[in-house]
Amino acid sequence: MATHDGSAHSRRNSVLEVRNGGITLSGNETRAINASVKKVSRPFQIVEAYKSLRTNLLFSLATAAHKSAILCSPEPHAGKSTTAANLAIVLAQTNFKVLLIDADMRKPALKRIFRVSASEGLSRLLCGMTTFEEAVSRNVAPGLDFLSSGPIPPNPQELLGSEQMRKLLEKAEKEYDYILIDTPPVNVVADALMLLPEVGGMLMLVRQNSTTRDDLQAALDAVQRVDGHILGLLMTDVRNKTVCGGAYYKSSDYVYGK
Repeated sequence: MATHDGSAHSRRNSVLEVRNGGITLSGNETRAINASVKKVSRPFQIVEAYKSLRTNLLFSLATAAHKSAILCSPEPHAGKSTTAANLAIVLAQTNFKVLLIDADMRKPALKRIFRVSASEGLSRLLCGMTTFEEAVSRNVAPGLDFLSSGPIPPNPQELLGSEQMRKLLEKAEKEYDYILIDTPPVNVVADALMLLPEVGGMLMLVRQNSTTRDDLQAALDAVQRVDGHILGLLMTDVRNKTVCGGAYYKSSDYVYGK
């Protein structure tokens, strides 16, 4: 089983900070990750926003062949990794057994959020160098298991499109109610496209005042070319003039549907 990394460097970087989605949580706060969407000090609107996203996702996956979803974006810095972490946490709070996979084997971010060592993980698992039981980190939050990206491999796209990856998702669907997968931006590399045939669909994140129409159209065209299914679009970094606790907070707005 993968272990938590308690180093000073890890603590310094384990900041659940949704610059593009709404939550800012200091790494100095106790049990930062587990508390991130349920601390009473968090703005009510932000907690409800993630719960709303959870509800929409469950409806979108209700008739899907697979109870798994990719979180992706056209370009970097849309907030997909932190959104994936928080969405996985609120999904697990509904008594579902959830697995979060960091399939970004190029610039992984989730290992820092959950303070998990990258010595094991997805890359080593797909190469047959470890087992699922050794690679997965159990209960990083109540009801939530996490599979880190592992050491950065030279061939991430080939690994994600491999028979080993297909078998991993098949095994995971027998053990978990829902699986969320964080992937690299689709306009940068095609890694996410390799997974689309094996999942229920993709949640596409677009950042307000950053993602262009051309960026989004290129991403949607790429998904369409492989007959992938878009579960919905999530707009991040939407600024609402909502005062909570004497300060202004950012929150997320959702645009769901094909």
